[in-house]
Amino acid sequence: MGTLTSFLVLSFLIFFHELGHFLAARFFGVHVEVFSIGFGKKIFSKVYGKTQYCIGLIPLGGYVQMKGQDDSDPTKVSYDKDSYNTRKPWQRIIILLAGPFANFLLAFLLYLAIGSIGVTKFSPIIGQTSPDSPAMQIGMMPNDKVLVINGHFVTTWDDVSRIIKDSEGKLEFKIERANEVLTFVLTPKISQYQNMFGETLHKRMIGIAPSGKTIEITYAPDEVFGYAVDQTIKATTMILNSLQKLIEGVVSVKELGGIISIVQVTSEASNAGLVALFALTALISVNLGVLNLLPIPALDGGHIMFNAYEMLTKKAPSEKVLYVMTLGGWALLLSLTALTIFNDIYRLTNGN
Repeated sequence: MGTLTSFLVLSFLIFFHELGHFLAARFFGVHVEVFSIGFGKKIFSKVYGKTQYCIGLIPLGGYVQMKGQDDSDPTKVSYDKDSYNTRKPWQRIIILLAGPFANFLLAFLLYLAIGSIGVTKFSPIIGQTSPDSPAMQIGMMPNDKVLVINGHFVTTWDDVSRIIKDSEGKLEFKIERANEVLTFVLTPKISQYQNMFGETLHKRMIGIAPSGKTIEITYAPDEVFGYAVDQTIKATTMILNSLQKLIEGVVSVKELGGIISIVQVTSEASNAGLVALFALTALISVNLGVLNLLPIPALDGGHIMFNAYEMLTKKAPSEKVLYVMTLGGWALLLSLTALTIFNDIYRLTNGN
């Protein structure tokens, strides 16, 4: 059941991405010849209007085939009035941006749903204090509940971490202990920690850890929009940082995962519940949006790059340049796909 859910999620994400391109193309009067979810042999095909809608046997992607645009042969163009090629470069860029935009929009809608259903977070209850830490030195204890820090009310452990990290100077804590409210004043110290990329960094810390107890936060209608925007931005920032660390060599290419990892993780998320599945789907959707904007020929970002060049120079790239760069883009994408599948299989077999 989990595997089926994974493929349904992937198909839905692909559909939403291609729907963005489709709607933008139709808005500018471009004829869409084919709208396909999946590749390979067609297991479903139906013509509505003048567009052929298909479902391919291999659910690892999809495409919108516009009149005058063919990624397999970038030199094949059409100058009919309903062709992609006859649209102005800025119109083509909007059509290309519409796919990734749809992915970001979908993530935002999913985060809206998550915020309305309820988000499980660590409660602001101290689980332990580190030896010789500022917290232990002033008498903070396990099971103390943090109520206020420097006048800011605390709801979750995330609030505690954020306020400490962003603070300057001393901190005033109001703590609930045995139905009493106690006040503590302390100065954080700069300590080392490892981020998600394994890098050693420094930040202000007081030496406390959460108890592991959780609470469910449901956002009101006037708060959930801000939550969804914030989570979409956080997801985008995390993926951009991951790409940067990969380019810098901080993250090894061995850590890259492909379709097998996506199916596996999505299957696990579906078993964990609706909120977990929504959260992972939103993250994958943002990931698709970001990756498709990379300036690699054969991706939306590559086509945007070519059209931006035409806007700036008032002339289109030569057919030879388009052909060679597009082939190079496909070679890079296929190489990365092969690498990620190899990594997935290597992890599944534990390197044996």
